[in-house]
Amino acid sequence: MKKENKKLAQEQRAAQRKKEKFKNKIRTILKFGIPAFAMILIIIFIIWDPFSKTKGNMSTDSNTESTSTNNTNNKTESTEGTYTPKSLDKNLTYYADIKIKDYGTITVKLDQKSAPISSANFVALAEDGFYDGLTFHRIIEDFMMQGGDPNGNGSGGSGKNIVGEFTANGYENKLSHKRGAISMARSTPYNSASSQFFIVHEDSVSLDGQYAVFGYVTKGIEIVDKICENAKPTDNNGSIKSEEQPVITTISIRTE
Repeated sequence: MKKENKKLAQEQRAAQRKKEKFKNKIRTILKFGIPAFAMILIIIFIIWDPFSKTKGNMSTDSNTESTSTNNTNNKTESTEGTYTPKSLDKNLTYYADIKIKDYGTITVKLDQKSAPISSANFVALAEDGFYDGLTFHRIIEDFMMQGGDPNGNGSGGSGKNIVGEFTANGYENKLSHKRGAISMARSTPYNSASSQFFIVHEDSVSLDGQYAVFGYVTKGIEIVDKICENAKPTDNNGSIKSEEQPVITTISIRTE
């Protein structure tokens, strides 16, 4: 009987020790585990920053910008409601001289073979004087400078949308967003480009296949450098105060 009581007491003590160990583990987890896990989540959130709209995003604030090139049979969005400008002369090479007040002229060689609709749209707007007096409202150093919005804040366009000439939209455009590329900005819909465009400051190839490059800077890249380096954005989206936005005096089109 004494042996049985002794054995029972030992089992009870062992069970009590297990309970204490379990409680201690819970206390440790509550003390260190949850704060550590929360800290990890905070670090991930800061690095990822899901609300950031800077690099990798060339959206406009309304349905305005997009492009198009060599059509394939699997476009992801309907082209209904889009505008097709008059085609450019395929036998000519088109250049755009973008004159910017207090800075100088940036010359861009357009690639109508890779992006015929984007190129023709840009030429048509420039020749109509649409860009005269407009500004570069969004500038991010080491990324790009964006302009061509009559509202000066990323919400405007020409009133006409063109198709998005890029891979994700079913168009074969192999031009890359390397330094000096000129490309069409757009809102979320692929076929929403209109008048807004951007010039790449430093290689941003993550945009390839999502936005339509339609040419490259051949002269004046140092002006792009100066504008981007001098910019003083008011937020992480590159927004520039209206009085500080570089002004496009005019965009002249010439051919060879």
